[in-house]
Amino acid sequence: MNLEDIRARLQAEIPGCQVDLVVNGSPSAQNSLLIDRQHGLEAARLLRGLELDYCSNVTAVDWPERVQTDKIKTKQVVDGVEKEIEQTVKTTIPGYLEMVYHLFSMSKKEGPVVVRMRTGNRTDDVTLPSLTPVWRSAEFQEREAFDLYGIVFDGHPDLRRILMWEGFTDYPMRKDYVPPPDDDLEVLGER
Repeated sequence: MNLEDIRARLQAEIPGCQVDLVVNGSPSAQNSLLIDRQHGLEAARLLRGLELDYCSNVTAVDWPERVQTDKIKTKQVVDGVEKEIEQTVKTTIPGYLEMVYHLFSMSKKEGPVVVRMRTGNRTDDVTLPSLTPVWRSAEFQEREAFDLYGIVFDGHPDLRRILMWEGFTDYPMRKDYVPPPDDDLEVLGER
């Protein structure tokens, strides 16, 4: 089953489910499906029903706020003469955190089908549904994303730190993370 077929099936069987095809322009050309987080768990159950029974890899990606610059050509009348004017338009794209799941069908020997979900932002809207109830192999990898990126997984059976200590208050895999001086880490570790 190709991504377009899977996308169509998700949209047909889950009312209101938003699924976008994310095209990967790299040499791997490994395209993916971006599923809205409100329907993430329901979509995962449907994907499991399509015999995508093995979740091999789960990872997080930090997308900080960025400015996109586009050049737009418009026609304007200047001194009675129509001229083509090029303008630069800057658009601020808000940041978000993204989870990426690689799914395989062991019985059909097919995959990967890459599925993505995004948080609302990087600050206070960082909750996604846990897919651990569907693929048990996602449990530790979601915990790692919670610990290192700050993504909160609703419905996770054991959401607690896995690599950093309990008193650690930051997310070391985020692109804007600034590590404390070594002296501060030694003091924190002794507590």
